[in-house]
Amino acid sequence: MSEQNKALVRRMIEELVNKGNFSLLDELVASDYAYYEPTVGEIRGSNGYKSLVSMYRNAFPDVTLSINEQIAEGDKVVTHWTARGTHQGELMGVPATGKQVTVQGVVISRIENGKLIQDFETYDVHGMMRQLGVSQAVAKAA
Repeated sequence: MSEQNKALVRRMIEELVNKGNFSLLDELVASDYAYYEPTVGEIRGSNGYKSLVSMYRNAFPDVTLSINEQIAEGDKVVTHWTARGTHQGELMGVPATGKQVTVQGVVISRIENGKLIQDFETYDVHGMMRQLGVSQAVAKAA
């Protein structure tokens, strides 16, 4: 089951995130899906998933999310990813800058009945905002 769950998460990343192929939404995402991430907070439902992905795809139309590593156990899949894209649309109140960014993150996904039911995600938001030129680098302690 773990390999099937990893394949489902890979398919979601390739089809929904990278290609914006939302025709697969009902097949891959549960209607009672829940997403948790500190920057955007909690998002619910398959339409919430679509809104979340659309927000990032509108800001970075050329986004490519690559899987660096996946670990699966039982109904959970942990994915370490790297996203690359050019900031061409508004994101979190920041107008398009035309700058390219590279961001890494980790998502813990839970699969139920062959569909994504839950994601807990964290990614380098500060690094992304710094690359966009809207956040100063944090000073390192000596």
